[in-house]
Amino acid sequence: MTELPEELPLSGITVVSVEQAVAAPFATRQLADLGARVIKVERPGGGDFARRYDTTVHGESSYFVWLNRSKESVTLDLKSDRGRQVLEQLLGGADVFVQNLAPGAAARMGLGADDLAERFPSLIPCSISGYGSSGPWAGRKAYDLLVQCQTGLVSLTGNEHGSARVGVSVADIAAGMYAYSGILTALFTRATTGVTRSVEVSLFEALAEWMNQPAYYTRYGGTQPPRIGTQHATIAPYGAYTAADGKDVLFSIQNEREWAALCERFLGLPGLVGDPRFATGPDRVAHREELNAIVAERFGRSDSGEVMKLLDEAGIANAGVNDIDEFVRHPVLSARDRWRDVRIPGGAVVPALLPPTDLAGTAPRMDAVPAAGEHTGSILAELGYSTADIDGMRADQVI
Repeated sequence: MTELPEELPLSGITVVSVEQAVAAPFATRQLADLGARVIKVERPGGGDFARRYDTTVHGESSYFVWLNRSKESVTLDLKSDRGRQVLEQLLGGADVFVQNLAPGAAARMGLGADDLAERFPSLIPCSISGYGSSGPWAGRKAYDLLVQCQTGLVSLTGNEHGSARVGVSVADIAAGMYAYSGILTALFTRATTGVTRSVEVSLFEALAEWMNQPAYYTRYGGTQPPRIGTQHATIAPYGAYTAADGKDVLFSIQNEREWAALCERFLGLPGLVGDPRFATGPDRVAHREELNAIVAERFGRSDSGEVMKLLDEAGIANAGVNDIDEFVRHPVLSARDRWRDVRIPGGAVVPALLPPTDLAGTAPRMDAVPAAGEHTGSILAELGYSTADIDGMRADQVI
């Protein structure tokens, strides 16, 4: 059995996950970070298809390396009787079961919440779907960008030339975060009341929650926030402008004190403070083009370092618009010692960021990313299978 550190908050918790892609693996990786034993069930002959999204990390997928450290991988053919029998044995010793199978697949295999409650009363099932287990779209497949489109997010992202996908898998990430917090809540409820509750999260409803502000703005304002690139749709000035050296710097004005400081200490135009075109936040939004021209002209007279220095001195939040390489080399990450080495399949070691939540007195688990089926033999042996049994299942492609 895998030895886990005893001091982590979820030590002693076992999670079995029939997972793929992003949302479910993100939820379970965070449970593993906290010390849970996560047994990842994958397909024989290739495993989680996210392993093949790309090959950029020493031959491994960047998605898979990000989402699957500190897990144990078991390959099982869940369409076979013997594969399902092994899964049942795993669930018998588990605290949590997570699945993001295709619509209807879990129910057909007897892995729905109600069926599981009858067989495993203390097991917490968590289902992650595209549009929920009921309703007119329950049977539809859903991937991240489809959900970005359905929630209207894509219509807000981009500029006057067209809409754009958010550059990360934001619907998957939202669903994974809500699944993670839902599972923690269910574990707490079980521990304090003895009541076991199932968890259900859909990508659509997770991202819908994040769309509430533009939904209110549209419903009660009559029009939706415009697509304006790095500018904020409902606050001005709040956006990126190009300095004399060609680098973009973004800054934000949040209140009237900051507006006055910008005018007096950066723009050198104290008369703008009382200009009726810019007197209030809504006024500045209404006259955004005139205001942008004034700000852009001032930016064009200083390089980005000087711009950021002057904005800092005026007490105005700002940041250079980094590319990914600049992010990876960010001084905050290095100064705060946020990188740890993690082994990936094949033996290479790559840097991984610590989880963003620091719990005093503990260090998160940062173990290896498993190869597909790497732990199948040891886990089956743990369940009582002999070497001959295991060899037979491998020959029959059950594992």
